[in-house]
Amino acid sequence: MKLGMLTACLPRLSLAEIAAWAGETGYEALEVAAWPDTGGRDFEAAHLPVAGFDDRAADATRALLEKHRLGISALAYYENNLHPDPERRAAIHAHLKAVVDTAAALDVSYVGTFVGRDWTRPVAHNLAEAEKVFPELVEYAGEKGVKVIIENCVMEGWHPDGYPGNLAYSPELWEWMFSLGLYLNWDPSHLTWIGIDPVTTIAPYADRIVHAQAKDLQILPGKVDRYGFFGKAVQRDDPWDTGWWRYRVPGRGQVDWNAVVDALYENGFTGTLSVEHEDPLWGGTEDKVKTGLEIAHRTLRPLIVA
Repeated sequence: MKLGMLTACLPRLSLAEIAAWAGETGYEALEVAAWPDTGGRDFEAAHLPVAGFDDRAADATRALLEKHRLGISALAYYENNLHPDPERRAAIHAHLKAVVDTAAALDVSYVGTFVGRDWTRPVAHNLAEAEKVFPELVEYAGEKGVKVIIENCVMEGWHPDGYPGNLAYSPELWEWMFSLGLYLNWDPSHLTWIGIDPVTTIAPYADRIVHAQAKDLQILPGKVDRYGFFGKAVQRDDPWDTGWWRYRVPGRGQVDWNAVVDALYENGFTGTLSVEHEDPLWGGTEDKVKTGLEIAHRTLRPLIVA
């Protein structure tokens, strides 16, 4: 097992700057954010120029990583592959294929994304639609030696009422998506707030957990008694703010990282545990984000066999 980090938390830094810092800090791998470079939301980091990525870019990227003794665990493009707008959906699929092409050029085995959801239609419609959409995407990736991995994030902010916006949040849905040829980028934080013990989900699905993200979650005392499980309803200016929990860096929340890492080892996981930093207490500035990543490293590094 290797300890890595997702680069999306540092969208204003170049891949070269992130690689230098990560290597010096002791990380072993990067999960590289590969959104289009559109100047959009902060988490849409564009750390690889996947549009038109050529042999020269691939050689330069390999040299950069070798210089800092790093590998790439996966490329990350977490978007809504079932977006209700046909043009937007087509653009997402086109970029996803460009990310797959770049992964193949760099000999990276995994590209991460979301199943997503058409939030205007019920779940049954979305499952049927995904069964039309994903086989072609999975086949495209497979022909290039790349697996498509899905993070089990709920993406409640994508739904107008805060319901799941990514139909991959539970083991029931994992079994369905595995039938489409998809794999799992397993993240315990999302399981924690929806009431699933994350450790119990490792053994049954170990053969499909090929990459894992390390993100923690803090449940705020007493808040769920006011808002209920689905979160704020009357005053929810931020669609991502449920009002009763928040993401934290590993070691600052509810997740039992000793039990998580032990279970991953016990069930043969040999991939990368990649820190995904979305902690609001350690966000907002480059220095604070880096401090959060250092906290995560100090928490997890002793648990992972060198």
